[in-house]
Parts: sequence; C-alpha cells; structure tokens
Amino acid sequence: MERLQNILGAIKDFLLYKIYDSAEIHITIGTLLTIIVTLIIITYTLRLIHRLVTAKLPEEDKNKFESIFGFLKYLFYILVVVTILHSSGVNLTVLLTASAALFVGLGFALQYLFQDIISGILIILDQSLHVGDIIEVEGKVGRVFEIRLRTTRALTRDDKVIVIPNHKFLTDSIYNYTQNHKTTRETVSVGVAYGSDVALVTKVLEEVAQEQKSVLKNPKPFVLFEDFGDSALLFSLNYYISDSFSDPKIKSEMRYAIDAGFREHRISIPFPQRDVHLFQHKDTSKN
Repeated sequence: MERLQNILGAIKDFLLYKIYDSAEIHITIGTLLTIIVTLIIITYTLRLIHRLVTAKLPEEDKNKFESIFGFLKYLFYILVVVTILHSSGVNLTVLLTASAALFVGLGFALQYLFQDIISGILIILDQSLHVGDIIEVEGKVGRVFEIRLRTTRALTRDDKVIVIPNHKFLTDSIYNYTQNHKTTRETVSVGVAYGSDVALVTKVLEEVAQEQKSVLKNPKPFVLFEDFGDSALLFSLNYYISDSFSDPKIKSEMRYAIDAGFREHRISIPFPQRDVHLFQHKDTSKN
C-alpha cells in the first residue's frame, strides 16, 4: 500500500512539475497532457460525427463537408486550449483585452463568410439545389456545375461563369427551373391582324410546335387566344421542353417556322398603327 502511495505521489509530482512559471502564467506537465488528450478525443469525435452526417449523402456532397469539419476542428482546438489554460490558473485577461478590437473587426469582416458557409451547409443538407439545376439569378439564367460551402457556380447561356454567394439562396428569390422536374413550359407570343381567321392561326401554331424536335409530344402543346390588342389579336403558343437551358434557341427556331407558316397561309403580323388627326384653325386676326 505504501508503495502504491509512493507511485501515485511520484505521478502527482510529475504532473504538477512546472514547465513555465511566472506571476501571470503557470504551465505544468499535467496541463500539457490534458490539452493533448482532449485534442485527440475531439479529433476522433469529429471524425465519427462526420461519418454519421455524410453516410446518406451523395458522393459529390461528402467532400464538401471536409472544410466544415476542418473549420470546426480548429475552432474546438482553440476553445479547448483557452479553457484548459484558464482552468490551470493562466491569466488570459490581458491577452483577451488586447485582442478585443481585433476580434471585433474580424467579426465584422467575417460575418458574410460565416453566413455563406451556413447557407452552404443548409443547401447541402436539405438538397434544395443540385448540380445540373437550371436557375435564374438577377435576370441571368445558368446551369449549376459546382456547389461549394461559400459559393455556387453556374454557367450562363453565353458561356460565362456566374459566382453566387450561398446566402443569396436564403435571402433572395431565385428561380429554379428544374427543382421539381426537368420539364418546363415555355411560351412564344405573336400577334395577327384583325380580321384573320383565328381557327387557322391556331392550327398553324399547333403544327409549328408539333414539327419541332425539341418540343415534347406529351404534355401536348396548346394555343391560347390571349387578348384583343391595340393593333393585333394576341396569341401565345405554349409548349413543353426537357432542356430549358437551350430555350432561346428553340424559341428562335419556332419564330422562323411561325413566320414561314403565316406567309404560306397569308396571315399578316401587323405593326403598331396610330391615327393622327390634323385640325386647321381659321385665322381670325384679320377680322
């Protein structure tokens, strides 16, 4: 028993051996060992959490969490070191007071960074955005090709890359053309002259849609008689496509076909007309 007490006493003395000792800072071997053991536990705990979180995620999304857990790991490391040092009697007040202004400035500078990272985590977890989705941001339509923690990248129709901060997906209204499915309904509008055969106009428009290879046969295209305009009868040709990214090209081809079909059937597309009335006033100054 006495031998055991001697061993425990030696271990205690070893752990309490002061590596650095001053009026403000007291660091012992026990303090260093506590820090090392705690950091090892945190490392393995975060690895376990990482595996549980990413177990059901697609392969392309798993790698995105590497930076998240890397950030959390270093954050916990700092907290653990500060907490253990403070518990060991190290006076950190002077250090924290001197760094207060730096922390405040750093907080303002990083607020959007953290906002983007949190938004990126939410996008990945709730699967609200996927690679390949067609989105519209600030009037620009693009196909998403990369989703990162801080930004999402999309290729526009004119082959330019648009970089979108992830917080935009939470704070702004963004159209996702393919959120529910890849099929979208598009519209081509056209006006014809008053007195035109509306049944013939409808037939020509339907034939144009049916002859387009990019237009889906099901759901079936349809024509709407929209309104009586100032200078024309207004129609819209509604159709469905599976690739909304190439919609401008499809609309151009359909307008060519509509123009050719109207010329063949002598259907006029009017231009705006205005009646100008001139009134001549008699000169009464001579009387």
